[in-house]
Amino acid sequence: MNLKHSKRINEFLIASEYCNFKHHDIIAKAKELTADSKSSEETALSIFYFVRDHIKFMLEDFIKASEALKLSRGDCGIKTNLQVALLRAVNIPARFHVVALSKASLKGVVTDPIYHLMPDVIKYHPWCECHLSENWIACDTLFDKSLAEGIYKKKIHDKKDIPTIDWDGKKNLNTMTKWIIEDKGIYVSLDEILEANEDESLAIPETAQRALKDSLMSHLNQLRKV
Repeated sequence: MNLKHSKRINEFLIASEYCNFKHHDIIAKAKELTADSKSSEETALSIFYFVRDHIKFMLEDFIKASEALKLSRGDCGIKTNLQVALLRAVNIPARFHVVALSKASLKGVVTDPIYHLMPDVIKYHPWCECHLSENWIACDTLFDKSLAEGIYKKKIHDKKDIPTIDWDGKKNLNTMTKWIIEDKGIYVSLDEILEANEDESLAIPETAQRALKDSLMSHLNQLRKV
């Protein structure tokens, strides 16, 4: 590995305000998850399945990785940010690949009122890529297993739309490929995206927001029970 490449890789081992992997809770969880791992691949897999299944999919305001660990739920940004933080905490380079998606990817997954409030294009959808065996490999944790099973059973999406949510540590896993509109490239952190778009939240009264979130939580939990 040449010096220039080494410096580039090291960029993906840096903490940020939101990807705060030096927080004691992140360090402790990363050590716990990977205590029995015998390779970087096993380490990455342990972190992948923890984030995929123990951090339940739910639309939430963006929070720090340490806060997501306590909340145990989140959307693509929150889950990916936590996954990247846990990987970096055990010295596996990890980065954010960001794309724009059609909102059709969430039709039926979210409630109708939320779907109709969403813009036609989801401007920023990230997934994690980690550096294993000299390659960058996509490992998207978006939908927890019980939710994905409900999505398939209710025929919201099928295996042609999302072939699998399982990752083997070797091949790329992207769950939203069908709906990608624009590739926005690689990011070291999501902080800069947050700063650039902090004023773009929907102007909905707080009480209405709570009602929408409560309804969505109930809807997602029903899908998990199908």
